[in-house]
Amino acid sequence: MAPALPAEPHPTGPPAEGTIRIRRAAASDWAQIWRLMEPIVRAGDTYCWDQDLDDDGARRLWFEPPPARVYVAEAEGRIRGTALLHPNRGGGGSHVATASFMTDPAASGRGIARKLAQHVLAEAAAQGYLAMQFNAVVETNVRAVALWQSLGFRILATVPRAFRHPSAGLTGLHIMHMDLTEHGA
Repeated sequence: MAPALPAEPHPTGPPAEGTIRIRRAAASDWAQIWRLMEPIVRAGDTYCWDQDLDDDGARRLWFEPPPARVYVAEAEGRIRGTALLHPNRGGGGSHVATASFMTDPAASGRGIARKLAQHVLAEAAAQGYLAMQFNAVVETNVRAVALWQSLGFRILATVPRAFRHPSAGLTGLHIMHMDLTEHGA
């Protein structure tokens, strides 16, 4: 059984035309989130997830128990992006956050990924995280790498041949890091 999500009310009414609203996800958002995520998971070119992952398995992966938080980006009355924020590690490493992001390819180029990323970085800082680390940014995902670098992330290392890309073959996974105290996120 999937973990329960907080019962948060939806804001009243859809966002104004052309605006992007970021909010915490509610349990009732899952069907829209999965519709957005499923083609990304099936493509197998950006996440180290099983391409045959089903709805229930994806929900368990995305909706982790607290302190994890899931956010959605809405535009035109639809969820166009989602992010999962949680500690990168437990115990002595719990002051460093990590996050995963998925955005609707149909809404590409409209600033949704950037706005969602900025929101999650600000949330991470507000929750007391000192840094954010990404453990597996696929090297061939050049748009994501460029976005993260433009927001202040650095590539600390690239693990060679660590990802089996469906068309590019074996490619590297970047470990990326950003100090949230230096960037005023």
